[in-house]
Amino acid sequence: MFSLLFIYLALNLITGDQLDDDKALVKSLMAIGFQVIVLLVLLNWRKHPERFAQTLSALALVGIVFNLVMWVLLSQSDPEDYQVFGALLLWGVFFWSLFVDANIYRHALGVTLSIGMLISVLALASSFALLGLFFPQPVAS
Repeated sequence: MFSLLFIYLALNLITGDQLDDDKALVKSLMAIGFQVIVLLVLLNWRKHPERFAQTLSALALVGIVFNLVMWVLLSQSDPEDYQVFGALLLWGVFFWSLFVDANIYRHALGVTLSIGMLISVLALASSFALLGLFFPQPVAS
């Protein structure tokens, strides 16, 4: 589990570097910490705390896979070029990752796929909101 989290963090840093994000380390640590807390709360609420290591390992592993896919797609993109196909691929990977996370939550918590998707979307949205609170983006003028 810890090895997978370390690899996941390293890939987040590589992707952050590719996006010129100088705060990628702190953001990644916050996002991972938030995910750990959410998972602990949900598993304890559903009375399955013994599934923590397995579930976090699964989430980290699929995070690694999707980070690698995103890294490949981003490395092939040119910000100066209008790339509809690349944008569609990125959106496809994003929705695919939500679906995979939803399945992981579904199995770990013993809930339906729709509840797993709700948890996945809410966890992601909450994580983005938390990061946006601590690292607000400058408003374009």
